[in-house]
Amino acid sequence: MYKFKEFKQPVILKNHLNLGGENPAGDRLDVESLYITRSGKPQVPVMGEFHFSRYDRNYWYEELCKMKAGGITVVSTYLFWIYHEEIEGEFNFSGDNDIRAFVLECRKAELEVVIRIGPWAHGECRNGGYPDWLLIKPYKLRENNPEYLNKTRIYYGKIAEQVQGLFYKDGGNIIAVQLDNELTNDAEHLATLKEIAIECGMIAPIYTVTGWNAVAGAKIPVDEVVPVFGGYCDAPWEEHTNPLPPSPHYFFTGLRNDTGIGTDLLPSHTAEDGEWQLPYERYPFATCELGGGLQSTHHRRYIVEGMDIYAVSLVKLGDGNNLIGYYVYHGGTNQIGKLSTFQESKATGYPNDYPILSYDYQTALSEYGEVREQYRLLNLLHLFVQDFQESFAPMVRVEAAHSLKQDDTASLRYVMRTDGTSGYVFVNHYQRLSKLEDIRGAVIDTGSVVFPPIDVSGDVSFFMPFKMDLSGNMLDYATAQPLCRQEDNYFFVQIPGIAAEYQFADGQSFTPATGRKSAFRVNGVTIITLSWDEARYVRRLDGELYLGDKCDLYEANDEICSAREGDFNYWYWNGEDFEYRSVLQSYTEPAAAFTDVDHLPFEPGHTEELHLGGERKVTWRKISVTGNQGFINIDYYGDAAQIYADGKLIADSYYYGKVWRVPARLLEGKECYLAVSEMRDDFYKEF
Repeated sequence: MYKFKEFKQPVILKNHLNLGGENPAGDRLDVESLYITRSGKPQVPVMGEFHFSRYDRNYWYEELCKMKAGGITVVSTYLFWIYHEEIEGEFNFSGDNDIRAFVLECRKAELEVVIRIGPWAHGECRNGGYPDWLLIKPYKLRENNPEYLNKTRIYYGKIAEQVQGLFYKDGGNIIAVQLDNELTNDAEHLATLKEIAIECGMIAPIYTVTGWNAVAGAKIPVDEVVPVFGGYCDAPWEEHTNPLPPSPHYFFTGLRNDTGIGTDLLPSHTAEDGEWQLPYERYPFATCELGGGLQSTHHRRYIVEGMDIYAVSLVKLGDGNNLIGYYVYHGGTNQIGKLSTFQESKATGYPNDYPILSYDYQTALSEYGEVREQYRLLNLLHLFVQDFQESFAPMVRVEAAHSLKQDDTASLRYVMRTDGTSGYVFVNHYQRLSKLEDIRGAVIDTGSVVFPPIDVSGDVSFFMPFKMDLSGNMLDYATAQPLCRQEDNYFFVQIPGIAAEYQFADGQSFTPATGRKSAFRVNGVTIITLSWDEARYVRRLDGELYLGDKCDLYEANDEICSAREGDFNYWYWNGEDFEYRSVLQSYTEPAAAFTDVDHLPFEPGHTEELHLGGERKVTWRKISVTGNQGFINIDYYGDAAQIYADGKLIADSYYYGKVWRVPARLLEGKECYLAVSEMRDDFYKEF
């Protein structure tokens, strides 16, 4: 029998922060202590990071549409100072650096925006985003001195010029501004940055700062900002090459502050009695950096699985997260500047060597827009919060009756979110790179409902409802995961290894089969139980429900598209049943021929990346590509690889055990060469 501690009615603070705002239509965004509200209604935004300056602007809209189809409602994006003012006094907001065009593309895709304006950003960018010229100024940075603030004011002013008229107050889609990043010990400076942003015209309903620190949370201007948090499934920034202990993010701890993020750069400090403590109770649990994947460093390389990411997000949701934010949700490619490359590196005094170009991150949408498994799994959560956020957001975390130790692989990991009457039980039976013991016959007692015995086995992470109102029908419990709702049609997902059972308060009970044809009706309400595999391909597009036939659907320019080129099929929910539909479109698989070469017809410009950790043997091959659709598979084995097209570095990779996929359009019609450096056993690996 698994029980919970006592539910305590939360005290919700309102109008206590200098935040909030109204748009011309009279709608308001406000921040209460438990959640964000829109015109007084609780919300659970889903935010995904996508760096406009790391992607070809010709594809921004298409990729944003994929993000929206994956359940993202808000796009967050960094502005890296070095991208916009690499040379002092020469500002560049054109081409892929055009923040205004990007925000407008977000609006076209019906997505809201958070701009993360620095001045210091990190984001694995050179100097944390600072231009080189700023580093040699004779004054300190990231603090309140007049010289630095003057430079910041100029930079903020240039950003403000680009985004004028696009803020929420103007009827635009910029709803929030993040100030600096990972500044842990200077609340006064953060307050000054907010003042400067407002003076420059960047006026938003919400201002955020990162809240993590090694001990007690970052020092922040308490009434001026919302602290946002994060959690990653591993730590590529750790300086050693040894395996790490099991991540605490797979346990329901209720902790917002990840003491591991940024430890490569944060100052070491131990809190003492009477010192600063971030007042968490004043703010909703909000995240900006739930790892959508991991960006491998040269010395630590990972294989990220979909469940690695989904389970962390589900745990945080169970722990009370009311703003779901991923870093990054979409990968990208670093630019190369006029004076230098733009990646973080040890050569610039930072602790990690990252690829010169690739910022793939093994995240939900890859460097080139391919879908990964976590994109599908995370959408199971996003669909749910989109449809049930008003009742779900006010529900608070109630912890399990007994706490667990970090090395516990035998006990059930569970938590509850409830309003004191109804709610959801969250269970996580997944730990990255570890096997948890199966649990047989688990009986969960919420205090108002006792679930029937369930077997929790294999890699599963799920939640189940109790006392859930389905259009006036009280569902006492279901041993299935709620997915979404279309009017009076409720869709659930069968949890792997657990039979779906629905028990209603009027005594009716159902144990349906699963699948598209599983519908049953209760007092005018229809319930459909999809299999886990089917649910991974459910998408809501322009308010309608679709189910891809092993394809990832999205909508762009009023057309249903597939993330995979070529013909595709899907089912459309017509209100009563799923209709099967097919789309035919021409597609030619690209072909590539690889030829060994002894001499290069050009001088490659960035071969230092091939010799990190010491001189290495490098093998060169010529690539001849036919066709510009789809991807070329480059199944190399080595430490690092680079591709040059017409003498220019266009792609690179640190080998981590997977085939490297590069769009044919980058290679077709160009003279291309592949360089692979020799492998050594000098890094942490999972292959």
